[in-house]
This record gives sequence, C-alpha cells and structure tokens, in this order.
Amino acid sequence: MPIKNAAGNIIGIIQLINKPDNMPFTQNDEHFLEAFAIFCGMGIHNTQMYEKAIKAMAKQRVTLEVLSYHAAAPLETAQKLKKQVIPSAQAFHLYDFKFHDFCLEDEDTLKACIRMFLDLDLVERFHIDYEVLCRWLLSVKKNYRQVTYHNWRHAFNVAQMMFAIITTAQFWKVLGDLECLALLVACLCHDLDHRGTNNSFQIKASSSLAQLYSTSTMEHHHFDQCIMILNSQGNHILASLSTEEYTRVIKVLEDAILSTDLAVYFRKRGNFFNLVDTQSYDWNLEEHRELLRGMLMTTCDVAAITKPWEIQRTVAELVASEFFEQGDIEKQELKITPIDMMNRDKKDLLPTMQVGFIDAICLPVYRTFADLNGKLRPLLDGVEHNRAEWQKLADERMRKEGDN
Repeated sequence: MPIKNAAGNIIGIIQLINKPDNMPFTQNDEHFLEAFAIFCGMGIHNTQMYEKAIKAMAKQRVTLEVLSYHAAAPLETAQKLKKQVIPSAQAFHLYDFKFHDFCLEDEDTLKACIRMFLDLDLVERFHIDYEVLCRWLLSVKKNYRQVTYHNWRHAFNVAQMMFAIITTAQFWKVLGDLECLALLVACLCHDLDHRGTNNSFQIKASSSLAQLYSTSTMEHHHFDQCIMILNSQGNHILASLSTEEYTRVIKVLEDAILSTDLAVYFRKRGNFFNLVDTQSYDWNLEEHRELLRGMLMTTCDVAAITKPWEIQRTVAELVASEFFEQGDIEKQELKITPIDMMNRDKKDLLPTMQVGFIDAICLPVYRTFADLNGKLRPLLDGVEHNRAEWQKLADERMRKEGDN
C-alpha cells in the first residue's frame, strides 16, 4: 500500500505479509491498511514540515547574526584601494614558500591579493572590474572575525601558498584559468565568519549552524558566506563569466572549501596517494582533478607547518591559543572536559601534539606532493625540519619530568 503526502506523491510503502493461519487478506484488511497509510502519510508530512521549520528558524538566526556583525565594504574604501600602486610579486615575496605576513600592514595584504589576481592574469582573462575586485577583497576581509587564528591573515596566507604552488609547480597548466580563479577565491574565503570554534564544538553546543548542516558544519557556512558576498551589490567579481563558466567556478569553489574539513581530507587522501604512488593519474579526468584540488587546499591550509622554525612556532602558539579558548568555553559553559588539544591544563603537551599532527596529517600529503612534483620538495623539507624541532622540545619535557 503506498504512503502519500498531501500533494498525492508517493513517499513510502507499507507491506503486510504472512497473515496468521495462512488466511487470505480481505477487503476489510485492505481498507484498514489504506486508512493506516493515510495516517502514516500525515505523520511523515508533519515531521518533514517541522524539520523544515526548524532549519528555516536556524538559518534565520544565523543570517540575522551575520547581518548584525558584518556589512559589505563601503565603496569609498574600494575607490581608495583602487588608486594605490600595487608592488610586484617579487617585492611581496609571493613566490616564496617561506613567505610570512608578520611585517605587512592590512593594506599591504590587500595589495598582495590584487597582485596575485593580476599575475595569474585573472583580471584580464575574466574581465573583472578592477574597482569591484578591490571592493570584494575589502568585503571578504571585513567578513572575518577578530579571532586568534582563523582570521583574515590566515586566509591571506593560505591564498599566498596556493599562488606559490600553482606558479612554482606550474599547476596552472593542469588546472587552467577557471579553476585557478576558483581556488584563489576559495582560499581567501575558506574560513569566512569563523567563530574560533570547530565543528565538534558546534555540535556539542547545539548551535544554529549545527542545526543547519549535519556534516562539515563550519565549511558549509564558510561557503554560504562566500556566495553571499559574491552576490552582494558591488562585489560581483564573476559578473562577466558565461553561465557555463559561472556554474563551473561555483562547483569547484564549493568542493574546494568543503575540502578544508580534515574529515573530508582523511576520506579522500587514500585515493590521491594511490594515484601518485602508482603514477596512474590522468588530469583530464574530473575525478582526478577534483582530488588534486582538494589535496591542494589541505596543503595550503596547514602550510604554516612548512615555514621556517620561528614562524612555525609562533603560528602553532596562535593555533593553540584559539584551541584553548574553545576549551575554556567547553569547561565553563558546556560543563565538559575538553580534549587535550583544547585543554589549557595540557599546554605542556603542545610539542608532543605537534609531532602527532605532523605524522598523522602533514607528512603524508607533503611527501606525496614532493613525489608528484620535485619543485615542491622544499615544503616537505620544512615539515621534516619542524618535526625534528618539536620532537626536541617533547624529549626535553620528558627529561624534565623524569628528573622531577
């Protein structure tokens, strides 16, 4: 017997079998089951409507929060940036894997972003209005919160690493202009409106975001914010793309941002590692290209692990501080004991945890990219050097504990 919703569409099936004593089903049985099917249809329909209402309310709360906190950048600031002289990529050291932003003012980071768009020939190739590009960059920057680590500076550094990799390894030849545009936008937008707390926290706290997205919670929100800005008045950097090009950019953009969820990385990396190990990749296949783009996003997202030791140590302490802040909230508001990584009482374990992070997440992907393209070997060298430094600190802590 079919179960139907209010519109008369079949949404399920009821089946009765094996009537006791092998008796046949009668017309009364059929009428009874039909009535029960109507009851089931009403119940399922009401449940679905309730779920939709809950999601709509959650989306409304998130939207109102975003609107109250953020706004598009004023036109005047974009016009001011438009008049600025943009230094060369060499002046900013944008091709350098050892790049850091510590000496740059905020305005310099915006100029550096413009330089990346110019040098990849994206502005001319896709007829991006220069003033619109300036305003979009300012809006993106404005939509990052002043959290300890997952802020505009992190997004900028991720974009710089993507620029350095696709130019140095010449991946732009593999990816093409359209995907390079999508990846650069994805890097700059991949942590938009980050609150300094991770996906696990959203679920534990039953936040509005967790009610909206059951998987990759924050990453879906980052993508939504990216689309919101791209569709905001005066921020249409994709306005000159054809319908086909626009659809393609949005698809690549969504895949790339969702790939920054480490759960997605762990799910996909085995296939990518196997393709590289067996040299069986074919970049003409979309499935292989999607894996490459996703792994590139992770490589750039955690690239601080490849930097010279003093830079790496400083960034690691920033990440740890943000984690500890989340742990403090979990203790005080959620009344739960945070995991060691988030627990300020376990801060002495940072070197040991860094070694574990490098072994589990970083070394495999940087080793694979070094095998894929020898020009990326310096990234692997940086990871290995920093692992040795963290291991020294971990061993030193163990010795001190032993002495005590």
